[in-house]
Amino acid sequence: MRSIRVVILGDELLTGAGDPKGLGWLGRVQARLPKGEDVAFFPLAMVDESTGELLERWKSEGLKRFSPDSENYLVVALSSKDIEAGTTISRSRLNLASLLDDAQREGVKTFVVGPTPKGNPEYDAEVDHLNAGFYDVVKRRQVKYVDCFNPLKDHEGWLSEVTSHPRTLPGQVGYGLIAWLVLNRGWFEWLGLTEEDQS
Repeated sequence: MRSIRVVILGDELLTGAGDPKGLGWLGRVQARLPKGEDVAFFPLAMVDESTGELLERWKSEGLKRFSPDSENYLVVALSSKDIEAGTTISRSRLNLASLLDDAQREGVKTFVVGPTPKGNPEYDAEVDHLNAGFYDVVKRRQVKYVDCFNPLKDHEGWLSEVTSHPRTLPGQVGYGLIAWLVLNRGWFEWLGLTEEDQS
């Protein structure tokens, strides 16, 4: 049997914060994995983290959770914190590129989930640029990228939840939407697995 380790680096969306079911998008995705497979998930969440800090945490926390006896996978769930941190787009791109290149050197397969909209038009205009920059970096490396921004920026259910939460977090609907996007953008193909039949 294959032994698969999946490390997930991201912000508090990994914890399911704001979700009354407590599953978040990651729990919903994990529930679709086929039974009987040896797949270990290691979610590493950190609030208010820039891409520079994410790059450092990949080295200090992510790498040590892999095993030479396993197939090692890394999910990078990006946020829009670089906007608030004043990080330039070019620096954001460089940080992500460095992380992906480092993971490749370590023999780790990567999957990237892009930032989500906040429901504030002015702020989201900046997230749009950041998302495009991230996508370009990932595309150049032929890595899977889930664009969450464009499908959700005008989605009524998503906007209703994030604009009514004090920290602009999604709820049950929003997390379900992220999970759907991840599951339908090459997740199972990336892991070399077949989706669990939910019927």
